[in-house]
Amino acid sequence: MRFEDALFNWLQIQMVAQARPDDRAAADTLDFFRGLLREDHEVTEIRVERVDDTMIHIRIEQGGRSKLQMIDRSAGEQLLADINSNPKYN
Repeated sequence: MRFEDALFNWLQIQMVAQARPDDRAAADTLDFFRGLLREDHEVTEIRVERVDDTMIHIRIEQGGRSKLQMIDRSAGEQLLADINSNPKYN
């Protein structure tokens, strides 16, 4: 999986797992994407550093270097919004 896709998927499921701490499927999926980023893309640390009105800032350590990636906030929050709007999951 391309780095950008793995990072975006990690962000979306990170937001779901944070908002739904008892959701075991979200936690397992988050672990999967952490592992994928670590094993396939040499990411040793990853965290949401800041959220502003339009962007989510993600700090990663990759290949011994610190990098800042930014993802559109509405796109990053879409999975959580979709889950919350579906009564089947609430």
